[in-house]
Amino acid sequence: MRHRVLLLLVASLVGLASGWLYTRHLADASSREPSMMPAAGGPELLGRRRPDFTLGGSDGRRWSAGDFDGQLVLINFWATWCVPCRAEMPMLAELHQSFEAQGLQVVGIALDDVQAARDFAAELEISYPILVGGADVMATGLVYGNRAGLLPYSVLIDRQGIVRWTHLGELSRAELLAQVTRHL
Repeated sequence: MRHRVLLLLVASLVGLASGWLYTRHLADASSREPSMMPAAGGPELLGRRRPDFTLGGSDGRRWSAGDFDGQLVLINFWATWCVPCRAEMPMLAELHQSFEAQGLQVVGIALDDVQAARDFAAELEISYPILVGGADVMATGLVYGNRAGLLPYSVLIDRQGIVRWTHLGELSRAELLAQVTRHL
């Protein structure tokens, strides 16, 4: 029993250290890529122009932030292995269908394998774009204010391309609806 507890403790510490080093590496890498850096990040990103990005989609297409200009955009960073991400996806799919005609565009950005993200989106009948990647998705999340590197993470961008709201963690339906209807 003591060996299991010790092994669990060591594994947890290694995981935390690895995550910190990986996040640090991404921060260093993104500082060398001016096109990926916003004028500011985190809470300072609120009220500022959204950062640019180009990522591959599960459909094989390359998508850029500018592809969604003129719409109210909800970007949701997620992964198939993330339990709260999986829990909120049906709500996001429903929200997209309900408000798409009014100009809402949900965009899923998965930190995942392309096939896993494609299969999960098909299973839930997701009709909005799913962008997928690894380090490029982590770097995009970082410039969009996700300093913790945790999932899920969501960002609401108004029709003028201004970041209006960010949320780390599983979304509450009531809070999300309030934000979306406020900015439609």
